[in-house]
Amino acid sequence: MSNFIVKKVAVLGAGVMGAQIAAHCVNAKVPVVLFDLPAKEGPKNGIVLRAIENLKKLSPAPLGNKEDAALIGVANYEDNLDVLEGCDLIIEAIAERMDWKHDLYKKVAPHIAPNAIFASNTSGLSITALSDGFSADLRARFCGVHFFNPPRYMHLVELIPTSATRPEILDQLEGFLTTTLGKGVVRAKDTPNFIANRVGVFNMMATMYEAQKFGLPVDVVDDLTGTKLGRAKSATFRTADVVGLDTMGHVMKTMQDNLQSDPFYPVYKTPELLEKLVSAGALGQKTGAGFFKKAGKEILRFDGEKNDYVPSTGKADELVVRILKEKDPAKRMKALRESTHPQAQFLWSIFRDGFHYIAVHLESIADSARDVDFALRWGFGQKNGPFEGWQAAGWQQVAQWVKEDIDAGKALCNAPLPQWVFDGRDGVHTPEGSWSPAKKAYVPRLDLPVYKRQAFRAPLAGEGVADGTNGGTTVFEDDSVRIWHQNDDVLILSTKTKMHVIGPGVVAGLAKAIEEAEKNFKGLVLWNADATEGGAFSAGADLQAMLPAFMAGGANAIGPEVSKLQNALMNLKYANVPVVAAVAGLALGGGCELMLHAAKRVASIESYIGLVEVGVGLVPAGGGLKEAAVRAANDAKGNDILQFLKTYFTNAATANVSKSALEAQQMGYLKQSDTIVFNPYELLYVAKAEARAMFDAGYRAAAKKLIPVTGRYGINTIKAQLVNMRDGGFISAHDFKLGAMIAEIVSGGDVEQGSLVSEQWLLDLERKAFVELLNNPKTQERIMGMMQTGKPVRN
Repeated sequence: MSNFIVKKVAVLGAGVMGAQIAAHCVNAKVPVVLFDLPAKEGPKNGIVLRAIENLKKLSPAPLGNKEDAALIGVANYEDNLDVLEGCDLIIEAIAERMDWKHDLYKKVAPHIAPNAIFASNTSGLSITALSDGFSADLRARFCGVHFFNPPRYMHLVELIPTSATRPEILDQLEGFLTTTLGKGVVRAKDTPNFIANRVGVFNMMATMYEAQKFGLPVDVVDDLTGTKLGRAKSATFRTADVVGLDTMGHVMKTMQDNLQSDPFYPVYKTPELLEKLVSAGALGQKTGAGFFKKAGKEILRFDGEKNDYVPSTGKADELVVRILKEKDPAKRMKALRESTHPQAQFLWSIFRDGFHYIAVHLESIADSARDVDFALRWGFGQKNGPFEGWQAAGWQQVAQWVKEDIDAGKALCNAPLPQWVFDGRDGVHTPEGSWSPAKKAYVPRLDLPVYKRQAFRAPLAGEGVADGTNGGTTVFEDDSVRIWHQNDDVLILSTKTKMHVIGPGVVAGLAKAIEEAEKNFKGLVLWNADATEGGAFSAGADLQAMLPAFMAGGANAIGPEVSKLQNALMNLKYANVPVVAAVAGLALGGGCELMLHAAKRVASIESYIGLVEVGVGLVPAGGGLKEAAVRAANDAKGNDILQFLKTYFTNAATANVSKSALEAQQMGYLKQSDTIVFNPYELLYVAKAEARAMFDAGYRAAAKKLIPVTGRYGINTIKAQLVNMRDGGFISAHDFKLGAMIAEIVSGGDVEQGSLVSEQWLLDLERKAFVELLNNPKTQERIMGMMQTGKPVRN
């Protein structure tokens, strides 16, 4: 076994992509130096310094911690080329101009270390043409690497070799991109715009073409082609605005310049509406106007006929919405095709166009259908890839319908579907692999060492492979939880409730899982199957599950339910085997408290953690504030506890939620000793490894100790600040009440400063405050408002 460890990265080009790729390297604790041209005025590295400063202002944030911007090294091509000699990976990310890239390559090539990988981050230029002029040795270490924007959040990276690229270079780079940077890697052929942009932008152009044909405005199209189709919320025209209409035009031009012999070539013509907007300088989100524009709180859409913005009010017709709600994909597709409604005909047309395109081009752009589906899922936010959609809707029937439309002249071009489409198959994904027209076979996935870290790889419909909902051996399962294992020595608890909220069933499941783990396993991992797809760890306590008890016995009837949750989390904390929380997505309120009581946390970089109960007029009551007091006392190490307590208090009193796992460490919700994982598909593997290692090291739960608290001194100090905020109009009277209650709990109640209290004492304070607030009309308003609208009520 030989390790490939990237000790240092150089990014050439401090533009939007280059700076954000550098930022994500820093997120992953990879030393990185960012290069650009020497500035003509001011500091010589001024261009890079300004780019780094701008990273702190961008939203969504490229950096998990803004302070980490200082860790990005700065350099210019005139003074610092020698720095390249110490870099294992060099990523060029300058503007999409072949001549500019070649000029830069001549400058940097002599300084690239003999074993370094050199890659160009390009969205569509020929990688082979980019390598012209390289020595044979450098050409063997050169490839394309296409990050999607924004690099921190977009899962897809396309890896594009030339015929000269050494295979081990690709394997090493795929391992680094997958584990260290957390990406889903698709290997693409060196064709214009590769896979995701080639197919994704074609789909957008075809959608624009069909929208014009059926006379549908941009807002109606976006309502039809977003979440209702299992695609990104930004749908079609809004996606173009986010990407930038000039960028879209550039990608389209690459297709126009390089694909003249493509049978779909006429569709690559830049849409008239897009050209009109670009000419007017309306480039989308970055200029404040594109297909859509925000005017105050109102969203306006561009009307091509009026050549102006009008109110955006168009929606999908209810008849079409009902068709789209049909659960059977085959029935849904049939209904769209047979309906005479223009919106339904439009949707059938864009499905037909997409299926037609991927079938004709699969052999030339990708090794297999798998690469196309993952590229569209990870690069364009689709729930299912296009081949998956076709296969689910009935392969042969859909193929026949597409053929009929081609023969009738209804399709975008008259190119016939390839012969393999009609060979009797049921689809392109099977347990043996995915279809490769070039190999005329179903090819399995790459079996690189990095993928041993993924307990369940990203599934494809049709593969028939077990996933996190049914893999392994089930010990116990009901509507709330599944307790299971992978035929090894670590038990897993997965919650099944909506958003993984914690109700009586989950509390009972926790007790069962801990008992089973203590008897027969080395540890227990809390992990949910949808963690790999952006699902929540837990959105908190199930307030609706408490309603029957509340209606029957009032607020006092809730006290025993709160006690059950508190006891369950304390049993988890003091279990005789290590409990590891595998956190991804939302961990809010009770979900945060569940995580806090684990022996260790393994968190995905995209974890959004916080105690948010004040949003519904309550205070945390599952031990979250108790843990704040415990952690503050531990942090203080004999110093003034209040100085360490203030951060925990502020986070809870303002319902502050971390914007990353890295920020959660700063906030104290994650400890510095907790592990942050960048690829959500590796979360379960790492969590199990941590649990096993803790057990093998002789794990024992910490002894229960009394906690020193700040008492009345802490309460009064915090309340004095709250009074100022209330009297200054910054918080309401009810916010003041909530803040004062939180201050009392985290300070240990009405006791002397330095008093020692038990964890149970603090839990009793939490429960008492929680029940009292349930009786408060202002809190009841907030709870009902949240249940009805999903938004916090300010009262």
